[in-house]
Amino acid sequence: MMQMVTALGGIGLFLLGMKIMTEALREAAGADLRRLLARFTTTPLRGVASGAATTAVIQSSSATTVMTVGFVGAGLLTFPHALGVIYGANIGTTVTGWIVSLVGFKLKLGAVAMVLLFAASLSLLLSQARTARIGRIVAGFSLLFIGLDMMQEGLAGAADWLTPERLPGSGLGGMLAMAALGLVLTVVMQSSSAAVAVVLVLLTTGALPLVQAAAAVIGMNLGTTFTALLATLGGSRAMQQTSLANLLFNAGTMLIAFPALWVLAAPLEELAARTGPDTALVLFHTGFNLLGTAVFLPMTGQFAALVERLRPSEAGGGAPQLDPRLLSDEGAALQAVHGTVTWAAREVFAAYAAALGPQGDLRRLSALEPRVGMALDDLKDFMARISVPRDKADEAAAFAALMHQADHLVRLLEQSRRRGFIPVLGREPVTKRPAHWFAGCLSPERGLELSDIGARMARMAGPVAHRFARHRRGLLLGEHAGIYSVQDTFETTDAMRWLTRIMHNVQRIGEYDHALGKHLGRPDRTAPDV
Repeated sequence: MMQMVTALGGIGLFLLGMKIMTEALREAAGADLRRLLARFTTTPLRGVASGAATTAVIQSSSATTVMTVGFVGAGLLTFPHALGVIYGANIGTTVTGWIVSLVGFKLKLGAVAMVLLFAASLSLLLSQARTARIGRIVAGFSLLFIGLDMMQEGLAGAADWLTPERLPGSGLGGMLAMAALGLVLTVVMQSSSAAVAVVLVLLTTGALPLVQAAAAVIGMNLGTTFTALLATLGGSRAMQQTSLANLLFNAGTMLIAFPALWVLAAPLEELAARTGPDTALVLFHTGFNLLGTAVFLPMTGQFAALVERLRPSEAGGGAPQLDPRLLSDEGAALQAVHGTVTWAAREVFAAYAAALGPQGDLRRLSALEPRVGMALDDLKDFMARISVPRDKADEAAAFAALMHQADHLVRLLEQSRRRGFIPVLGREPVTKRPAHWFAGCLSPERGLELSDIGARMARMAGPVAHRFARHRRGLLLGEHAGIYSVQDTFETTDAMRWLTRIMHNVQRIGEYDHALGKHLGRPDRTAPDV
């Protein structure tokens, strides 16, 4: 009985250590890893590499998935590219098994971890910010290995009661039963890493044969997807598609892994005799995830189409959804806000382009405020719930830039109500030409980035202001000479002032977008899909 209590306590400490270490690593490296995902996830293959690296660093495939969903929801990452990250996250999560096997079992760090835990506790009590975060990482790491030692101690006699007669057989039925057991264990513990650690301990104590342990790990690979599925119920469509793709990918990998285990059972036993059963198991765990990725990667496009057929995207081309579940990661939340701001800016710019262009089509500008205005109201509510730590300079700067962009968009919406100035600008070439040039810059057909549009506005602000100032003086002199009426003079002057203010707001949106590229990172969306 005492041994069982010790084993349960060890599992609890391992879970607590994983949680503390993962959260601290995510906070410490989150911004840089988000940039890695944003800038290098330009093809599914690169997505595999970035997803594996990110998960290996922060020791959490769930955190990697949340960041990926933030990119997809923000429109900064295509769904096929996001699938590459999911493949890579499955590979990266196997690193925990290697840490347990190579460091926990081989080096026996339990005693050292006690000393490290004391030092980490002191750093948490006596320091702040970066030093305290390092202390949390070390504390989580220490608890992980203390828990591992307790698990080994508590399960040392497991071989006496976990006899072959009490285990499922070694045939296909027995392997499926072990996979189901591994799946249930992962769902109950809410951590595939901790579940794999338990199996490794049972394996090294001789309580569990290698083949059955491998079957359990296959089931754990599928079990880890159920947590993500439950978390996305009622969430955004992008999040639901991502979790569904994760489930289908792991189910497909499971179907690949079982025949592989059947064929490789004898070579695995030989490898275990030479390197140890724990090393053989984690090698198999990594191997079948690599194999699953190799099978799915060439048909990522078809796989993405299947997922989108099973869970279609929202129709209507509306604003990206701001899912409240993204608020748990301020970086992912900011990416979602950036996507909504970019969508709103392109809608506003396109409406002004149509209205101020040669056709003078006012329909889109007239319908602008209800649609975009509601999206901006939702955006403000969402941003009010984002909490950015003071020590995260990049996130704080990005948050400020996004607030400025939203404010300038609100001003553009207010200015769209004064559409009567547009015919006034078309009366004379001196005002018509700048208006048409401005419309050309904003036109969706030009395909300019927001930052490029802002740069063009900045270059032309001076010449346009000079041109309008000269025309204003000419209007005043012409009115005095009887060439222009007082009403024409005031209307044209107000219209030029209106256009100048619109150009200024567009310029500032573009300039802040340029700053956001530095703080949040921006993927290359022109890259090929494969």
